Amino acid sequence: MLAYTYLGEGRSALIDKPMPQILGPKDAIVRVTLGCICTSDLHILRGSVPRAVPGVTLGHEMVGVVERTGEAVRGVKPGDRVAVNVETFCGECFFCRHGYVNNCTDPDGGWALGCRIDGGQAEYVRVPHADQGLTVIPDGVSDEQALFVGDILATGWWAARISEITEEDAVLIIGAGPTGICTLLSVMLRRPARIIVCEKDSQRADFVRRHYPSVLVTGPEECVDFVRGHSFHGGADVVLEVAGSDDTFRLAWECARPNAVVTVVALYDGPQVLPLPQMYGKNLTFKTGGVDGCDCAEILHMIAAGQLDTTPLITHRFPLNRIGEAYRIFANRLDGVVKVAVTPDL
Repeated sequence: MLAYTYLGEGRSALIDKPMPQILGPKDAIVRVTLGCICTSDLHILRGSVPRAVPGVTLGHEMVGVVERTGEAVRGVKPGDRVAVNVETFCGECFFCRHGYVNNCTDPDGGWALGCRIDGGQAEYVRVPHADQGLTVIPDGVSDEQALFVGDILATGWWAARISEITEEDAVLIIGAGPTGICTLLSVMLRRPARIIVCEKDSQRADFVRRHYPSVLVTGPEECVDFVRGHSFHGGADVVLEVAGSDDTFRLAWECARPNAVVTVVALYDGPQVLPLPQMYGKNLTFKTGGVDGCDCAEILHMIAAGQLDTTPLITHRFPLNRIGEAYRIFANRLDGVVKVAVTPDL
């Protein structure tokens, strides 16, 4: 089968690989029907994810159809349409039992697909711990509607959930990339009094204005003054940092009012500075880390009910045999790209 493969820093190729096989009783083999490219894939290619294994098939955002299951799998069966979770988790260890599935202690736990074990930019993928890592897609929900459930939409949902948002809050979201938009949609469901999005890319800022007219939009250079002028207590009550670019971590805490919550969703290419002397007295609460993607069934329910729609994010579509071109467009933000859907149909 064809599989887009990470060969080492800055190198990747579409190569022929053997079909995946069941390796354990909790595994499932999924025929990929739709996948996409994530910014985290770009981080891997840049060498910013040390745990990524050269030779691994990339891709952790996908939906498909279950082909085979191990003998211990009970939650899905062959023929089921499923959303694949970015994280694999055992459901049994201390962290899983407390909902911290990103920190699962199983050898395949956490972000493994497309990083440490073969992912879904291929025709088929093996999913360990299938009962936890696969969620059946409800009837009436399309592959495109379900595509982001297991990763960027789960990330946005998780970020909104842990940020303690109330209906009296002014919420700032830094970054209007794909994960930023999914975070915005999840925040909107919590109905805060005001939502502000900071985005430096004019096309992405226009995307927000066009699709979500109730949201205020500003750029990074005027963001601090804009937020102070459009919030209720001298700064945002909640800040969600989803950009992960130069200076956005500093911007996040500068825009926060005293005693605010700052949730860092972004994955950075380099270390960030926490200037505690300058922050002294702001009494900020920081929440950071990888998504605990254990809300996929609830998210799919919201999609089926018509309360969540991420399909406008899919701006480009490519077959698997042209995935190299898709990466070029996505990595360089060409042609107004937001997300690229990839189909294995050649």
